[in-house]
Amino acid sequence: MTANEEKLQPSPQPLYMKIKEALKKSILEGVYKAHEKLPSEKSLMDQFGVSRITVRQALRDLTGEGLIFSSQGKGTFVSKPKAVQDVHRLEGFGEAMAAKGYDTNARVIGIRQISGSKEVLDALKLKSKEPVVEVKRIRYLNREPISVDTSYFPVEIGEHFFSKDLSGDIFPMLENQLGTALGSADIRLEARSADAELSELLQIELGNPIMWVQRLTLDKNGTPVDFEYLAIRGDSYQYHFKVERNQEV
Repeated sequence: MTANEEKLQPSPQPLYMKIKEALKKSILEGVYKAHEKLPSEKSLMDQFGVSRITVRQALRDLTGEGLIFSSQGKGTFVSKPKAVQDVHRLEGFGEAMAAKGYDTNARVIGIRQISGSKEVLDALKLKSKEPVVEVKRIRYLNREPISVDTSYFPVEIGEHFFSKDLSGDIFPMLENQLGTALGSADIRLEARSADAELSELLQIELGNPIMWVQRLTLDKNGTPVDFEYLAIRGDSYQYHFKVERNQEV
């Protein structure tokens, strides 16, 4: 009896769950490595002796857990392990990842003074047509592009960045070099698909999933100092939040 036949012996567990667990075990144990193509649906049907709909349900579950991803016309592939940022305090990307042993840096692809959009001006509580400084960077994790960060600052803050080294986190620079004590941030997340520019900068396929983050950072007095759009690779990074519900005693 083969290992797969043994896994699929009769039990109360649905067939698709058995297939999912068998494939998951193979992925976690390194039988299928990151970016390796999984067997076709037909091969999995023959291997496990099940229908296509059963195989597809197992693959959907594994996709939902972030263990695999599909590329149209090419097949299904194993995802690489995601870097996880635990969001329990306000900190920059580099600060969070360095604590986990990752190597991080950034490359500036644009810095300029522009007229802010309505959304940017409203977030920063600036007047209509007031200029802002836009800083656009690619962030790298272990030398691979992980996100494209577009940050907007009031001119009195952003003007300092034209002469600064922006290869690291901006948060420590705001605090330690510019004397701006940070207080809190408002963060919004949504799923999007990579457009042509993002797919090129992040070295992913057009239409691949990205995590789109809007982050407004305030100083200790509640004054906006930084409004950002972060386009993060969906296959490489994960935010982890821990929240508690206060119970009345």
